[in-house]
Amino acid sequence: NLGLDLRGGTHLLLEVDASKLDEKVSVKDAVDRAVEIIRNRIDQFGVAEPLIAKQGDRWIVVQLPGIKDPARAKELIGKTALLEFCLVSTDNDALSKIQDKMREKDYSKAEEAVNDEEIKALIPEGYFIADSKEDSRVYLLKEASLTGAYLVNAKVELATGGFGYPHVSLEFNKDGGKIFADVTGANIDRNLAIVLDGIVQSAPVIRSRIPDGRAIIEGNFNSDDAKLLATVLRAGALPAPVKIIEERTVGPSLGDDSIKKGFSSALLGVGIVLLFMLIYYGFSGFIADIALCLNFFILMGIMSYFQFTLTLPGIAGIVLTLGMAVDANVLIYERTREELRAGKGIKKALADGYKNAFSAIIDSNLTTILTGIVLFVFGTGPIKGFATTLIIALRRSHSCTTC
Repeated sequence: NLGLDLRGGTHLLLEVDASKLDEKVSVKDAVDRAVEIIRNRIDQFGVAEPLIAKQGDRWIVVQLPGIKDPARAKELIGKTALLEFCLVSTDNDALSKIQDKMREKDYSKAEEAVNDEEIKALIPEGYFIADSKEDSRVYLLKEASLTGAYLVNAKVELATGGFGYPHVSLEFNKDGGKIFADVTGANIDRNLAIVLDGIVQSAPVIRSRIPDGRAIIEGNFNSDDAKLLATVLRAGALPAPVKIIEERTVGPSLGDDSIKKGFSSALLGVGIVLLFMLIYYGFSGFIADIALCLNFFILMGIMSYFQFTLTLPGIAGIVLTLGMAVDANVLIYERTREELRAGKGIKKALADGYKNAFSAIIDSNLTTILTGIVLFVFGTGPIKGFATTLIIALRRSHSCTTC
């Protein structure tokens, strides 16, 4: 699996708006819940190998390798997804006065007018105004009769026969189904607005009581819009709005360039090391080169087997650990040469060379592994990639060297 810097994709840093939290909910709990909801949404949206992680007290890092539509990804992540079913007011006089006042003050949308004191005074108690998704109409709505908290499923369906626009089919739990049946039974021939994040998606007329707890959201959806809406509704509502405070996009061409340059530089570096070992140490260097190649192939096998993600810093980690493996061989060979110069036989010199170099090898590997663990635990994204290859490759290089 290739990481964001190699494959291309989108990097987002999100901030949870703590000012919109319920007083009973802590910022920590809200961020934890937001991470899980965002992860569920992205998993259902089909992004491969995403990274979703907390950063600091109220920030969330999201990396989406290979994502082709960053705008849709941002919409998917950022939606609060507050779903409400609200009866449309039959008080046309009140609505007419509100609209006249909005025109007088040059408000084109309800969201612009909702905090105006004069307009507030015209809204009947227990009602609110909302914009329509499909046109410039303003609705006067009664406070929610039913919310998305009772929702158990949402899926995309096509109209009968497979023609026309897709719609989103909703299914409520037992309690929600009972409330929905009561509301629809008591308000036949009235409009029931389906409101998502304060915007009226549609406002169908209730023709009869709906006892099975099922409803549909209709609108001029294309298949992608319908899928996005269904995904957001299934995943649940965020505990508070999130805003994107940093965005970076890595194009696929930049990712390809990173792969080519990263691997070419890595191969060049490793090739020079292999050549040096062969020339300087002869047959012993040849044995070390074979162990080094085995180490590399075993590392790739482990990463593939456990589905780790390879990043550009990860490639750097591989090169670094291969270099450290060579360093271990150099220590052993030089200590062995010292033993040979002291007049010992080859067998004894090899044994003592390994023994005397072992403590230095263990010390360097252990301190580097501990550093890698710290980077993995506290790092994010590419830093984790570097730490992963560092730890795995160091363990393998130590095994190949000492065998």
